[in-house]
Amino acid sequence: MPESTGDKPSVLFVCVHNAGRSQMAAAWLTHLAGGRIEVRSAGSSPGERVNPAAVAAMAEVGIDISAEIPKILTVDAVKESDVCITMGCGDTCPVFPGKRYLDWKLDDPAGQGVDAVRPIRDEIKTLVEALITTIAPV
Repeated sequence: MPESTGDKPSVLFVCVHNAGRSQMAAAWLTHLAGGRIEVRSAGSSPGERVNPAAVAAMAEVGIDISAEIPKILTVDAVKESDVCITMGCGDTCPVFPGKRYLDWKLDDPAGQGVDAVRPIRDEIKTLVEALITTIAPV
Protein backbone atom coordinates (compact mmCIF):
# COMPACT_ATOMS: atom_id res chain seq x y z
CA MET A 1 0.00 0.00 0.00
CA PRO A 2 1.29 3.53 -0.71
CA GLU A 3 2.55 5.69 2.08
CA SER A 4 -0.30 7.59 3.70
CA THR A 5 -0.50 11.35 3.52
CA GLY A 6 -1.25 11.47 7.26
CA ASP A 7 -1.03 9.35 10.39
CA LYS A 8 -3.56 6.86 9.10
CA PRO A 9 -4.57 5.45 5.72
CA SER A 10 -7.19 7.38 3.75
CA VAL A 11 -9.94 6.13 1.47
CA LEU A 12 -12.00 7.97 -1.12
CA PHE A 13 -15.29 6.45 -2.32
CA VAL A 14 -16.53 7.72 -5.68
CA CYS A 15 -19.81 7.16 -7.50
CA VAL A 16 -21.64 9.30 -10.04
CA HIS A 17 -24.01 11.26 -7.78
CA ASN A 18 -22.37 10.72 -4.36
CA ALA A 19 -25.90 10.12 -3.17
CA GLY A 20 -26.10 6.37 -2.53
CA ARG A 21 -23.30 3.82 -2.85
CA SER A 22 -20.38 6.09 -1.96
CA GLN A 23 -22.29 7.66 0.94
CA MET A 24 -23.19 4.24 2.36
CA ALA A 25 -19.61 3.02 1.92
CA ALA A 26 -18.16 6.08 3.65
CA ALA A 27 -20.62 5.68 6.50
CA TRP A 28 -19.83 1.98 6.91
CA LEU A 29 -16.08 2.62 6.88
CA THR A 30 -16.38 5.46 9.39
CA HIS A 31 -18.56 3.28 11.62
CA LEU A 32 -16.51 0.07 11.40
CA ALA A 33 -12.95 1.42 11.37
CA GLY A 34 -13.24 3.19 14.70
CA GLY A 35 -11.21 6.23 13.65
CA ARG A 36 -8.30 4.24 12.19
CA ILE A 37 -8.98 5.36 8.61
CA GLU A 38 -9.61 8.79 7.12
CA VAL A 39 -12.77 8.61 4.99
CA ARG A 40 -13.93 10.74 2.05
CA SER A 41 -16.63 10.41 -0.59
CA ALA A 42 -17.42 12.32 -3.76
CA GLY A 43 -19.27 12.15 -7.05
CA SER A 44 -18.36 12.88 -10.64
CA SER A 45 -21.77 14.58 -11.06
CA PRO A 46 -23.13 15.10 -7.52
CA GLY A 47 -26.85 14.90 -6.86
CA GLU A 48 -28.84 17.48 -4.96
CA ARG A 49 -29.26 15.26 -1.89
CA VAL A 50 -28.48 11.83 -0.53
CA ASN A 51 -30.86 9.14 -1.78
CA PRO A 52 -33.72 8.86 0.79
CA ALA A 53 -33.79 5.07 0.40
CA ALA A 54 -30.06 4.93 1.25
CA VAL A 55 -30.68 7.14 4.28
CA ALA A 56 -33.52 4.84 5.42
CA ALA A 57 -31.53 1.64 4.80
CA MET A 58 -28.56 2.92 6.81
CA ALA A 59 -30.87 4.14 9.60
CA GLU A 60 -32.12 0.55 9.92
CA VAL A 61 -28.60 -0.48 10.98
CA GLY A 62 -28.17 2.50 13.31
CA ILE A 63 -26.10 4.74 11.02
CA ASP A 64 -27.44 8.24 10.32
CA ILE A 65 -26.41 9.73 6.96
CA SER A 66 -29.34 12.15 6.75
CA ALA A 67 -27.10 15.21 7.21
CA GLU A 68 -24.64 14.22 4.46
CA ILE A 69 -24.43 16.32 1.31
CA PRO A 70 -23.20 15.07 -2.09
CA LYS A 71 -19.76 16.50 -2.92
CA ILE A 72 -17.97 17.04 -6.23
CA LEU A 73 -14.97 14.86 -7.03
CA THR A 74 -11.78 16.95 -7.03
CA VAL A 75 -8.24 16.17 -8.06
CA ASP A 76 -7.12 17.10 -4.53
CA ALA A 77 -9.46 14.51 -2.97
CA VAL A 78 -7.82 11.81 -5.08
CA LYS A 79 -4.29 13.10 -4.41
CA GLU A 80 -4.92 13.07 -0.66
CA SER A 81 -6.24 9.50 -0.60
CA ASP A 82 -4.25 6.28 -0.40
CA VAL A 83 -7.09 4.18 -1.78
CA CYS A 84 -9.67 5.33 -4.33
CA ILE A 85 -12.72 3.11 -4.74
CA THR A 86 -15.01 3.75 -7.67
CA MET A 87 -18.56 2.47 -7.96
CA GLY A 88 -19.98 2.83 -11.45
CA CYS A 89 -18.41 6.15 -12.42
CA GLY A 90 -16.25 4.83 -15.23
CA ASP A 91 -13.12 6.73 -16.12
CA THR A 92 -14.04 10.03 -14.45
CA CYS A 93 -11.67 9.47 -11.52
CA PRO A 94 -8.21 10.98 -12.09
CA VAL A 95 -5.36 8.49 -11.79
CA PHE A 96 -2.15 9.26 -9.93
CA PRO A 97 0.89 7.00 -9.59
CA GLY A 98 1.29 5.32 -6.20
CA LYS A 99 -2.40 5.22 -5.38
CA ARG A 100 -4.39 2.03 -5.03
CA TYR A 101 -7.52 1.91 -7.19
CA LEU A 102 -10.42 -0.50 -6.77
CA ASP A 103 -13.68 -0.67 -8.69
CA TRP A 104 -16.59 -2.18 -6.80
CA LYS A 105 -19.33 -3.50 -9.08
CA LEU A 106 -22.52 -2.59 -7.21
CA ASP A 107 -26.09 -2.04 -8.32
CA ASP A 108 -27.12 1.61 -8.42
CA PRO A 109 -29.68 2.43 -5.72
CA ALA A 110 -30.93 5.51 -7.64
CA GLY A 111 -34.68 5.39 -8.02
CA GLN A 112 -34.93 2.22 -5.90
CA GLY A 113 -36.93 1.70 -2.74
CA VAL A 114 -35.54 0.59 0.60
CA ASP A 115 -36.23 -3.10 -0.18
CA ALA A 116 -33.89 -2.91 -3.20
CA VAL A 117 -31.27 -0.84 -1.34
CA ARG A 118 -30.87 -3.22 1.62
CA PRO A 119 -28.90 -5.87 -0.33
CA ILE A 120 -26.64 -3.14 -1.77
CA ARG A 121 -26.08 -1.77 1.75
CA ASP A 122 -25.19 -5.25 3.01
CA GLU A 123 -22.84 -5.96 0.09
CA ILE A 124 -21.08 -2.66 0.73
CA LYS A 125 -20.64 -3.59 4.40
CA THR A 126 -18.99 -6.88 3.41
CA LEU A 127 -16.62 -5.09 1.00
CA VAL A 128 -15.77 -2.46 3.62
CA GLU A 129 -15.01 -5.11 6.24
CA ALA A 130 -12.59 -6.80 3.82
CA LEU A 131 -11.00 -3.44 2.98
CA ILE A 132 -10.38 -2.69 6.66
CA THR A 133 -8.51 -5.97 7.11
CA THR A 134 -6.14 -5.06 4.27
CA ILE A 135 -5.39 -1.41 5.07
CA ALA A 136 -5.88 -1.06 8.85
CA PRO A 137 -5.89 -4.47 10.56
CA VAL A 138 -6.41 -4.44 14.32
